[in-house]
Amino acid sequence: MTGFAMQVKDGAAHSLTPEAALTADGPLVWIHLHGDEPELRPWLEDVANLPAYVVDPLVAVETRPRCTALEDGAFVNLRGLSPDELASSDPLASVRLYAAAGRVYSVTRHKLTAMPAVRAQVEQAVIADPGDLIVAFAEEITGELDPLVADLGDTLDDCEEELSADRVFELRRVVSRARIRAIGYRRFLAPQRAALEKLSALPGDWLGADDRLHIAAAADQAARMAEELESIRERAALIHETLTDLRAEQIDQRSLQIAIVAVVFLPLTFLTGLLGMNVEGIPFAHARWAFAGVIGVCILLAVGITAWFVHRHWLRR
Repeated sequence: MTGFAMQVKDGAAHSLTPEAALTADGPLVWIHLHGDEPELRPWLEDVANLPAYVVDPLVAVETRPRCTALEDGAFVNLRGLSPDELASSDPLASVRLYAAAGRVYSVTRHKLTAMPAVRAQVEQAVIADPGDLIVAFAEEITGELDPLVADLGDTLDDCEEELSADRVFELRRVVSRARIRAIGYRRFLAPQRAALEKLSALPGDWLGADDRLHIAAAADQAARMAEELESIRERAALIHETLTDLRAEQIDQRSLQIAIVAVVFLPLTFLTGLLGMNVEGIPFAHARWAFAGVIGVCILLAVGITAWFVHRHWLRR
């Protein structure tokens, strides 16, 4: 079975195989397994002897952040950043944890960027019990997401300052990407906040008072990020509407200019077409000043129509 296991005992951490960790004891025995292997369920059921109500959420394919009390322990599902390429609709990888007194089973299907930092804390024996381990995951995950959420807000700030009809297409792409990321993050951060709040209130001696305080602080940070993401989503929608209005206004202005040019030349075209007919009876057709007179009339018509448009403010931007 692929994975690793660690034991914290007497203030020191020891690396074990998952099989050897099943019989180990101490304040903390952590067994981590990879969830994309077909032998995961048989190993958890037949080798680790975990009940089905624990195995099912550990091996589930589709998950969301939640916390469920299970006899003398709890199942916790958290979502964090991953170095793997994930879908935009599912941008965060899950870590499923079953924790009880002295023992934690964790399963991931994708790499988790918080995992090396948490593992390093266990190796240094900074983490001494299951509560500390869950706190470490919660704090690392929220700590990594916080600057990303802030960057999304800064991106929208820049877009709001640069709103212009000339940059509609460029800004629309930037805003759309920020909105998609905000929606993807918020989809998991909102239930993650609820899961952490529920975990901090669970009864049981395996969670210390300091662990509950740290979990509650992580829940508060997740709540703040979820609220910020909701604000980002709404701001992105407003900016998108503003860009659409600017684009429509730009199209209307250009259409008006084209219509004005057409209206200016329409009577001139009619006049020149009328005078260009090869028939007798056209006034002053043989006069020397006839051509200059036609040009003058056309200029007067063009100036008069343009002046009327200016008077009506149709040429004002």
